[in-house]
Amino acid sequence: MPSLFSWLRRLYSLDTLDTRFTSSASASAQTAADTRPPAAKDARANSIAQGARAPLWRTPEFFVYYLFFITMVPLMFKTVVDASNENNPVYAKYSHLLSPGWVPGRLMDNSDAQYASFHDNIPYLVALLVAHPLLRRVYNLFSNRSAQSSTSSAAAAFDAQLEQRMQFDFGFGLVFLTAIHGLSALKILFIFNINYRIAKNLPRSYVPIATWVFNICTLFANELCHGYPLEPIAMALSPGSGTPGDQGTLLVQWARTLDGFGGLMPRWEVLFKVTLLRLISFNMDYYWSLDYPSASPIKKKQLDPAALSERDRVKIPAEPAAFNMRNYVAYLLYSPLYLAGPIVTFNDYVSQQRYTPLSITRTRTILYGIRFFLTLLCMELILHYIYAVAISKSSPDWSIFTPGQLSMLAFFNLHIIWLKLLIPWRFFRLWALVDGIDPPENMVRCMSNNYSAFAFWRGWHRSFNRWIVRYIYVPLGGGGGGHRPANGKPTGSPPPSSGLGAKLQKICNFLLVFTFVALWHDIDLRLLMWGWLVTLFVLPEVLATMAFPAKRWSSRPTAYRVLCGVGSVGNILMMMVANLVGFALGLDGLNDLLASLTGSYLGLAYLISCCVVLFVGVQVMFEIREGELRAGINLKC
Repeated sequence: MPSLFSWLRRLYSLDTLDTRFTSSASASAQTAADTRPPAAKDARANSIAQGARAPLWRTPEFFVYYLFFITMVPLMFKTVVDASNENNPVYAKYSHLLSPGWVPGRLMDNSDAQYASFHDNIPYLVALLVAHPLLRRVYNLFSNRSAQSSTSSAAAAFDAQLEQRMQFDFGFGLVFLTAIHGLSALKILFIFNINYRIAKNLPRSYVPIATWVFNICTLFANELCHGYPLEPIAMALSPGSGTPGDQGTLLVQWARTLDGFGGLMPRWEVLFKVTLLRLISFNMDYYWSLDYPSASPIKKKQLDPAALSERDRVKIPAEPAAFNMRNYVAYLLYSPLYLAGPIVTFNDYVSQQRYTPLSITRTRTILYGIRFFLTLLCMELILHYIYAVAISKSSPDWSIFTPGQLSMLAFFNLHIIWLKLLIPWRFFRLWALVDGIDPPENMVRCMSNNYSAFAFWRGWHRSFNRWIVRYIYVPLGGGGGGHRPANGKPTGSPPPSSGLGAKLQKICNFLLVFTFVALWHDIDLRLLMWGWLVTLFVLPEVLATMAFPAKRWSSRPTAYRVLCGVGSVGNILMMMVANLVGFALGLDGLNDLLASLTGSYLGLAYLISCCVVLFVGVQVMFEIREGELRAGINLKC
């Protein structure tokens, strides 16, 4: 039994999830790969552990909380399962959205198109996960045999590895792109070429603005033109075509035929949004690389190039020769991360291609794979017993449901949104790990383990968040005055001198960031409302932090913890509202839901009881983070 608990502890440790969580970004690769507790391998982590307070897990207060968890969590599941049963009056309205499932006697809610596209293609994706690394090994075997001379030094061996991996990724990426997008691959490669020419051919001072304008215009054009099908273009060039009963000219018929070769995923413009982030990454990494002196920064700092910290891998530019067309295309089309990410910067990608990260071990990868499988199984069971997505899609009469059922349908709808994003991201990261690339883990915590809006967005789609910080937030002046290249001159505006001014600039930057995030997800008013609501709901947290600084409450830690718990309950409710608007119900659906919850005394009483339960959950969240601090881990989320 002890060995089982130790195995489960290792399986669900932060180190298994991503070594970036248990070591600082500036820690060397050897430190990050060390499996010992952070406090035992890092002086910074040890100082964090010494500053943590004593645990509360065995106090009378927390034994009361345990009673809440033992009774309330099963009740939450029972409430939402009852609302999904076929004897519910609403069942007939959404039953057509359910699909045959593999659990005996249960149908499956596979009505979410985004998750269904992943779920229905799991066998093919697993085949790719196995075949792609095997093909690389076969290619490496034949490449080594065909080499005319052996490498004379370790540096030459690493250069040969970079060349070998880039060649394979370039070739495999083109084949992969053609298979999934068909003839639309030519449209994508055309966009690639324009973006590359902007970085390489324009005067250096024009590169940033030209890169952003081109890519944002491409984002809008892809959406508004629906991926540029050829048939409408041919019809515009063929006067008289398109009349009733007319099959069109030969040109129109030919264009229609070509549009039919759309590959396995004809809607390439939907997936291109992630690729667009890599387009910007390449151009901006190349632009910033020109600020560095000709001498190698790695040699200047006397760093071990095979054991760079993550921060150095991202910030230190690749050598000038690496910014070529082949490596550019190989990076953009890197198959494990092409469809959905996680997102790796160009500098990091080149560094990992040359030097395999020490954080990748067989044990970690196997444990990560087991954890992915258990998460997938959890999602499958939820979709067989909880039909929250199908119910929300059927626009039911919400008054039929009890306040408890309404709140639980909304709550589990958000969990399904979290899982439908988490599972593909983890699968593609697992594929990359098997292939020898270590991208960031996109989800830090379970959706139910968040109470701060700032921390929530740092831990949700984490690689995208880090991309935003590097390429948008810091150049705008966030994080201490903008991006600082080697010459030491910040490219962003200087930070305001006053604390209030800094907070206001932070909010403005937050608004700009979330406007971009909303438009990047979809050109939709509902998502714009989501982005602005997120920014609006951050304000109370900022103001509360200014009004109740932790230093003033250092002599009353328990009172401060309770006060923070009350504020965090409000934060959680606001975050749920913002996400329900953006990703589930929209404004109209949310209005109906809130009216049903607050339209009676019973509903208001239930809402108050929910706040009490959330307060209990928040206190446990606080203690989980304190436990991480005692281990020397400070995730800040």
